[in-house]
Amino acid sequence: MVGSKKRKGNKTVVNLVLGIICFIWLVPTLGLFISSFRPAADILQTGWWKVFPHQEWKASGDVIRLSKDVDLRGPIEVNGKTYTDAQLKAGVVEGGKQLMWENRRARMISVQTEGWVTKPNLTTDNYKNVLSGKEYKLKKADGSETVQKGSGLSQAFWNTLTIAVPATIIPILIASFAAYAFAWLRFPGRKTMFVTIIALLVIPLQVALIPVLKDYTALGLNGSYLGIWLVHSAFGLPLVTYFMYNFISQLPKDLFESAFIDGASHFTIFSRLILPLSVPALASIGIFQFLWVWNDYLVSLIFIGNQPNVQVMSMKIADLVGSRGNDWHLLTSAAFISMLMPLAIFFLLQKYFVRGLMGGSVKG
Repeated sequence: MVGSKKRKGNKTVVNLVLGIICFIWLVPTLGLFISSFRPAADILQTGWWKVFPHQEWKASGDVIRLSKDVDLRGPIEVNGKTYTDAQLKAGVVEGGKQLMWENRRARMISVQTEGWVTKPNLTTDNYKNVLSGKEYKLKKADGSETVQKGSGLSQAFWNTLTIAVPATIIPILIASFAAYAFAWLRFPGRKTMFVTIIALLVIPLQVALIPVLKDYTALGLNGSYLGIWLVHSAFGLPLVTYFMYNFISQLPKDLFESAFIDGASHFTIFSRLILPLSVPALASIGIFQFLWVWNDYLVSLIFIGNQPNVQVMSMKIADLVGSRGNDWHLLTSAAFISMLMPLAIFFLLQKYFVRGLMGGSVKG
């Protein structure tokens, strides 16, 4: 009985902690989503939570007019009490009402009351500007105006997809072959090669960027899709190989012995046994690799460049802010558009995700 109560208590604590973690993660995401539909002026003036019903001071219609001979630089008497100019600018709460300058030059003070308000001023203009390009009005030398339209995210989306899909498939395919070899084949230098691959996990990729770039320039691969595919594949291979090795090495040995007795070759075993059984692991590491490539900025900037015809999503989103930072509100909608593809991949493969992560963690 005591043990049962203890287990229930532990389960409650775990659920509570998980709920808190989910809440901490979801609140910023909700704020970003709501901000993506708010006009730029509202984003600059108020927080995203103002779209929900909340209490706020609003004008009641009553106005206090001060005499013209009142010195605004000294104490200002209002309804028998004195305030400073700074206090009236910020707002003074007195008797359940707030006094605030409505028109300082005309010496008019607004009397505000607190009440429940909501500001659901939502629009899709941010998404339109991000997807199709924002329109800019420019004045010519003769005084006439011309409208120019900026580029949207469509080209960057296809560029990123063109890079991410092959850069996910290539390392997973190569690493699966390598993991099978390290797990079930015996050849000279096997342990040394495997330790070398594991050691590559701790090397920062930044230290390899300049040497690889020099070689790419000599080979003419810089600025090409083939070059960026190879770079992402090379940087992702150590982790993918180690992950797949942990899964494949825990498969029952009886499967391989039965296949060898039936005369199956290593390629047949790999293609007809290993790959079908490794679908959960392939899906899990595929999600990680795809997310890394999709959100990459540094590697793509160095090896494919920042030209409009080859820009990836991360570069294009950074450029949306503008040279003077006056369009930063577009980042909210652009960020959500960028999240759609990774979210679709995750929800599509989520049933394999946990199974793949747990694969190889225990024996028996």
